Amino acid sequence: MSTIAVYPGTFDPITNGHTDLVERASKLFQQVIVAVAASPKKRPVLSHEVRIALAEKVLGHLPNVEIVGFDNLLTEFTRSVNGKVVVRGLRAVSDFEYEFQLANMNRAIAPDVESIFLTPSEKHSYISSTLVREIASLNGDFGQFVNPEVERVLKEHYLTAKR
Repeated sequence: MSTIAVYPGTFDPITNGHTDLVERASKLFQQVIVAVAASPKKRPVLSHEVRIALAEKVLGHLPNVEIVGFDNLLTEFTRSVNGKVVVRGLRAVSDFEYEFQLANMNRAIAPDVESIFLTPSEKHSYISSTLVREIASLNGDFGQFVNPEVERVLKEHYLTAKR
């Protein structure tokens, strides 16, 4: 087992669902690189640096997981780290069409890189960063969906934003 897998995302913020998928992937591959995309067009709430730092904090218990920021094409990034697999998460059937299209586009650009899909455990299947941000922005209780450090940072962010 010497395959390097890349798990890309914006992670704005990293959720317990993301953590679940990384833990699963870390059991399947020698190394998992969590690739935190800059994604300026998505206008993330948290800075790239903060998202990287939170991923490092949340996933620090996994010895074969590395956190790396990137701002180029996923296929270029994956090749630059000698990755052979891109890991993507599927929460629901509604995710499939987009992920299928993305996997086929990546395959057309980089035929040597394979995409695989993992599903989160049932208890995390409904969690999304978008929903967590929405709840946090409305001062709701979202602590059960994220690591306590992520909760602290998001609460601080929205408190500061309201001033």
